[in-house]
Amino acid sequence: MDSFELKFPDKVLDSITEEEFYLLCQQNRDLRFERTFDKRIIIMTPGGGIIGNKGMRIGARLDAWNEQTNLGYTFDSSTGFTLPNAAIRSPDASWVAKARWEALSLAEQERFPPICPDFIIELMPPSDRLSELHKKMEEYQSNGCRLGWLIDSVKRMTYIYHSEGMIETPFNKVLDGEMVLPGFSLNLTKIF
Repeated sequence: MDSFELKFPDKVLDSITEEEFYLLCQQNRDLRFERTFDKRIIIMTPGGGIIGNKGMRIGARLDAWNEQTNLGYTFDSSTGFTLPNAAIRSPDASWVAKARWEALSLAEQERFPPICPDFIIELMPPSDRLSELHKKMEEYQSNGCRLGWLIDSVKRMTYIYHSEGMIETPFNKVLDGEMVLPGFSLNLTKIF
């Protein structure tokens, strides 16, 4: 998904509160925003049809696994999470363990939940820069994400971020949810 940064003077960026950022998002529902840890505002352009279709199919599989196990809660790309470093990020698909999600108040759950998902998926469209998405994945990991998959549909590679670091794997390998998503697997050759 392409993105571009809104340019504001630093003084303005420093003064935008989380409440004001939330209102900006609410008043512009046709746009998808993220905010970096240093309060830069990023507008995410809509993804193309192929990536949107693949993302829906992957998210459906994650949700089906969660329905069977009842271990947590799944989220789509419209959910913004406030990470511990104050960034507000919206992964393409994500999952939060039940006890962690239910420990949040209803008010926290309704806005940009102050929690880093336990598991995230980011899909890389052809127009994005791999280096930028690697930085984003590292940010998730440093903020508490236990497992992340960055799926590069052009190179047909998946970059798996977990406790041992990052590893690359080709699409012909079935992805494993490891201890984070016990019993969850994803065969990308059936989707791409």
